Amino acid sequence: MPRNSTAARVRSLPRRVLELTQLALVALTFFAGYVFLRYSYQVAEPYPFSQEFVLVVLGTLATAMITSLLLHKQTEAELSKEQAVKYIELKSSVYTKLIDDVERLAARGKLDRADLRHLEYLVHRIAIVGSPEVLRAYGEFIRGVGAAFRDSEVSEADSDLVMRHLATLTIALRRDLIGELDAAYPELAASIERDILDNAERSADTF
Repeated sequence: MPRNSTAARVRSLPRRVLELTQLALVALTFFAGYVFLRYSYQVAEPYPFSQEFVLVVLGTLATAMITSLLLHKQTEAELSKEQAVKYIELKSSVYTKLIDDVERLAARGKLDRADLRHLEYLVHRIAIVGSPEVLRAYGEFIRGVGAAFRDSEVSEADSDLVMRHLATLTIALRRDLIGELDAAYPELAASIERDILDNAERSADTF
């Protein structure tokens, strides 16, 4: 089992325990209230009006409890959705900044030691939101760029290698951002990934 999956399950245990505890308390409270109201209903048997009052109270409490549980679940779902949206926005911002930096450096046609160090430091920003696949692809991209620009002259083979690494990184970024959507259309996703690789090969001579 992957380590990150195990860690996520461990972190979710306290929340599950809390939810089970709350559910048990609600059930206990409801049962105790039912027993009390049933006893009150039997005691009030000689008085029909009192019985009706007890029934109204019981119905009101049951309705209030069910409504409270539904609202709690709805609020929890809305908060989870809002957090997911913010996370996607942060991830998109980081990935867009990465692509912009790579584009800026590619337009210059040369890299110095400061540029390489900047690209290496970006891995820390990516690590905050990036998937393991993205981190691996970016690591390969950095190694490819470092090898290609180690000498003053960049060979055609080096340029091809860098562009292939960049294409692989782009595919990893896409999968991390909209992989769930692509999963619904696997043939279309595969076609887009092939186009990315083909475009990288055609653009190798401009890097």
